[in-house]
Amino acid sequence: MARGRVRRTARRRWVIGVLAALIVLGYAVSLLVGQTFYSPAEVIGVILGQDVPGASFTVGRLRLPRATLAVLAGLCFGLGGVTFQTMLRNPLASPDIIGISSGASAAAAFAIVSLSISGTAVSALAIGAGLGVALLIYTLSFKGGVLGTRLILIGIGIAAMLDSLTAYVLSRAAMWDLQEATRWLTGNLNGVSWAQTVPVLVALVLLAPVLLGQSRNLSMSQLGDDTASALGVRVERSRLILIIAAVGLIAFATAAAGPIAFVAFLAGPIAARIVGPGVSLLVPAALVGALLVLVGDFLGQFAFGTRLPVGVITGVLGAPYLIYLIIRTNRAGGSL
Repeated sequence: MARGRVRRTARRRWVIGVLAALIVLGYAVSLLVGQTFYSPAEVIGVILGQDVPGASFTVGRLRLPRATLAVLAGLCFGLGGVTFQTMLRNPLASPDIIGISSGASAAAAFAIVSLSISGTAVSALAIGAGLGVALLIYTLSFKGGVLGTRLILIGIGIAAMLDSLTAYVLSRAAMWDLQEATRWLTGNLNGVSWAQTVPVLVALVLLAPVLLGQSRNLSMSQLGDDTASALGVRVERSRLILIIAAVGLIAFATAAAGPIAFVAFLAGPIAARIVGPGVSLLVPAALVGALLVLVGDFLGQFAFGTRLPVGVITGVLGAPYLIYLIIRTNRAGGSL
């Protein structure tokens, strides 16, 4: 058992190192490559605050905040998604499946179309709506404790209602508002500024340590509420802390970059496949999420002859996996 634990820990560290190296490589490529190629010396000069003709605007104002937000949003989506999936012991328990992202999206669409507001006000409303929907789902699913299946079913129902509300709002939108709302709802990093990036960084710095500090309790929750409670975990208190922190990360990332499809859903299962069983998936899943958004955004910009939002690329990746998961669930008689 001791040797197995050592092997699992070593594999987890190796995977984390490889993922971190790939993120650094992808980040560097995102800064260097575009319609104009800039040398590493020019990019480093911009990062150090030097005035480099052409590169100061293209790299400093366009590429740098975009690539930074891609990494930060991916970390938030991956960390928040795997927290829900682990806590509820179900790969369908992802924020973009159970309605949290739908709440933020509905609020943003309403703000853009009906209230004619934009920028920070839309982000603030999306964050508040994401937190409010999470609280509603938790309250409705609480009955002597929170049962994972009940929370997922209630979340899927609320997501369907919110998606219908979003569709209704969009059907009544003027052309300009419709374009703006659709751009946001797709999950898009075009035109990102540091004003959108900094709040996500602050949320990650404040909330990620909370989730990492609850890592042991999160792992124990996989054994079931009764067993976890017998091992000294205050189950409901720990679950509430995990939900608040995970929803906060998802809400801030969604407010900045839009509901980038399936990143929170995919990051945990991918991390589980490459890390293996018996270890915490929080850090690996966060890194997988960052890599998915970073690579997806780069491919959307340059791989298809036309610029596609990152949400389109991740949606193409995530939809087949969701279909596979549903088919597997059906063949297993409803057991995931």
